[in-house]
Amino acid sequence: MSKRKSRRLRPGRLLLVIGALFVLIGGFAAFGYLAYAVSDMPAFNPKALELSQPTTIYDKDGNFVTRIGSENRESIDLGEVPTVVRDAFLSTEDDSFYDHHGINFRSLGRAVYRNVMAGGIREGFSTITMQLVKLSYLTPDQTFKRKMQEIVLTLQMERYFTKDEIFEMYLNKIYFGQGAYGIQAAAQTYLGKDLKKDELTLDEAAFLAGIPQAPSAYSRYLNSAESLDEAKQEFKEKKQKDYDLTLNRRNNVLLRMKETNKISEEQRLEAAAKPLPDGMKMHAAQYPYPYFIDYVTDKIVEKYGEDMVYKGGLKVYTTLDPNVQKIAEAALANPNNFPKSTADKNGLAQPQGAAIFMEPGTGYLRAIVGGREHKFQRELNRATQYQSYMGKKIGRQPGSAIKPIVAYGPAIEFNGMGPASVIDDYPQSFGNYSPRNSDGSFRGLITMRAAMTSSVNIAAIKLLNGVGIGKAVKFAQGIGITTLDADHDGLAMALGGVSNGVVPLDMAGAYGAFANQGVYAKPHAIVKVESNDGTVLDEFRPEQKRAMKATTAYLVTDMMRSVVQSGTGTRANLGARPVAGKTGTTDDGKDTWFVGFTPELVGAVWMGHDTPKAMPHSYGGIYPAMIWREVMSKSLASVPIRPFNKPSGIVTATVDSKSGLLPGPNTPSEHMVSDMFAEGTLPTEVDNTHQLMDVCATTGELPNDYCPDRITKVVIKLPYTVPSNVADFALRAPVNTCKLHTANGIDPSAAEKYKIPEVPATKPDTKEDPVEDKNTNTNNSDSWLPGTTGYNQLEKELRNNIKKTARVKESIKERLREYN
Repeated sequence: MSKRKSRRLRPGRLLLVIGALFVLIGGFAAFGYLAYAVSDMPAFNPKALELSQPTTIYDKDGNFVTRIGSENRESIDLGEVPTVVRDAFLSTEDDSFYDHHGINFRSLGRAVYRNVMAGGIREGFSTITMQLVKLSYLTPDQTFKRKMQEIVLTLQMERYFTKDEIFEMYLNKIYFGQGAYGIQAAAQTYLGKDLKKDELTLDEAAFLAGIPQAPSAYSRYLNSAESLDEAKQEFKEKKQKDYDLTLNRRNNVLLRMKETNKISEEQRLEAAAKPLPDGMKMHAAQYPYPYFIDYVTDKIVEKYGEDMVYKGGLKVYTTLDPNVQKIAEAALANPNNFPKSTADKNGLAQPQGAAIFMEPGTGYLRAIVGGREHKFQRELNRATQYQSYMGKKIGRQPGSAIKPIVAYGPAIEFNGMGPASVIDDYPQSFGNYSPRNSDGSFRGLITMRAAMTSSVNIAAIKLLNGVGIGKAVKFAQGIGITTLDADHDGLAMALGGVSNGVVPLDMAGAYGAFANQGVYAKPHAIVKVESNDGTVLDEFRPEQKRAMKATTAYLVTDMMRSVVQSGTGTRANLGARPVAGKTGTTDDGKDTWFVGFTPELVGAVWMGHDTPKAMPHSYGGIYPAMIWREVMSKSLASVPIRPFNKPSGIVTATVDSKSGLLPGPNTPSEHMVSDMFAEGTLPTEVDNTHQLMDVCATTGELPNDYCPDRITKVVIKLPYTVPSNVADFALRAPVNTCKLHTANGIDPSAAEKYKIPEVPATKPDTKEDPVEDKNTNTNNSDSWLPGTTGYNQLEKELRNNIKKTARVKESIKERLREYN
């Protein structure tokens, strides 16, 4: 039996077989691991690379203001990115970007070896394409599995997009810190430059290219520059350390640019010697003009929805005037423009304030300030927002600032009255309602102009009562005041007692109708909205309507000019520039207002506690008027002065100021007043209230048979009487008969009532010529009869006392008018 010869492998061949076996096993293992790695890998989807675009806000001149959205980003074409910026990024992040297919195998090999030796990911080898994949599809986990997924997706991306497309997406995607996403937002945030229009220097390009590696670290020096207490040495040192960290990163980028032959050594040294940006132009990443932007955001979210606003890349062109807005914000932030303040439980200063400034002819809102500070986006905006309570809109009480809207305007519009129309200010009840004036006095017969100038409450109530609440509410609705309740507010509406209140936005709109010759322009802040590609979605033109006759608006305006010139609103006076306005102060000063306008701007300023609280000695004519004046004087400093336009149909005439009729034969010159009227409303009747009447020369009452002396004087005779505390009581026709003089001479009890002082009879001077003394009855025991010395002294003393009393009263009234 023959034996088979055994075959032995030679050592070399054995090693080859073993090696092949290991390669095969390794291949299977690698393939298996690759299969495992990609098993839950996100699918490559080009749509995932579409960037969410924030909404961009522009001011009235089309200048960029800010962006609102989940990310502050503005996409830009690669061709619009300056070459120096592109070179800086390529040198720093991937100098062979245009030479590889997504993977730099030389860097990959080096990194794999070092990471295997380290037992984990310690060194990166990401190309620009790989970074874009990581930003678009993957989590930031540092694992071999995620790295394998990154490589596979990178190869897919390189097959789908061109190099320029990938580079452009990368530059628009990366985060730069300070809320800036993409190179355009970064340039605007840190440098205040627009890459589409502005050139960047080499040092600026290197600075931007260095940030994405560690955005929070390399932008931190800008934060510390503003927030740290520079008086403390440790904070100074930290600030310097942060600055040096960013400076070194910038200079390393410059070094890489030199090493890749993008710049010369001379250029590198020159750029490295320059300081970093100081952050003064960091406006885009902040939230400028916050209350205005909040208002605009609310409006566009209401119309287009949050997804479109925060991700859809809308372009919103607004009516914002940055100059007026800054001035208004500064005025509301100045503690000197407020009474003594305290912090509430939320840390907010109280009292609070709010203001609106608007162009009356168009309704374009130029400034919105909803509080003394702004802490959160879209927080309470006191200038524009009503609070909701039981399904109703609740604002703030307007006080006397409502009078032109519900009393004076309607009285002129519907009842043909005017500035010289007369109202009798005396104590009067309207059902169960017995109003009083704020200073406690009663002025008697006064013109509408005088009543508005001094903010006389009873006059406003009488005007509203004469018009009718229904008509007054309709008039107010026509100029944008929609919260009045005719069924519940009653006549107190004339004094600002409105259950649902108002906000500065609506008050500014209403007063704008007076400034705009009776045409109401609805307040609005948005002019145009475009989609991300520039397609116009909406254009908003001024919404205007005739709300009252032009003559009505002009007459109310002219009366409000008197308020500012000599009444409760003198602190709002702008000198030669014409100003019309009205103060408003509620009970205990819980709400104080000044609403006024020039031909160019209308402004409403409110002040009060968020939870209504008394503010003693606070009036609309003080702090709100001061704020209004500060904003207006600075905003219009370079605007030429021009008058209010007088419409046709305005005439001037002289009338009796106690009746409003044409002067009669007995009208004294001091009771004649010249004023303006709407054509067709001039009085045609002659005054008959001034009449001649005989009265007792001593008491001024109707004479009896024993009054020794009578005089004929001009009195005001009306079919009703008023109490003696009415200012013009002495001018009115007496209704009582003299009780001082009796058949037995002076009644002592009556003398006390009339406050007649006891002056002893004076004997004649024997040295005088007896002829000169012939009319003096020295034997008459009644020393107060005409012709006696006692009578003459009495008359003189009475006159002096009357003059002194009048002066004191006028002084008190003047002080009250000043602070009302």
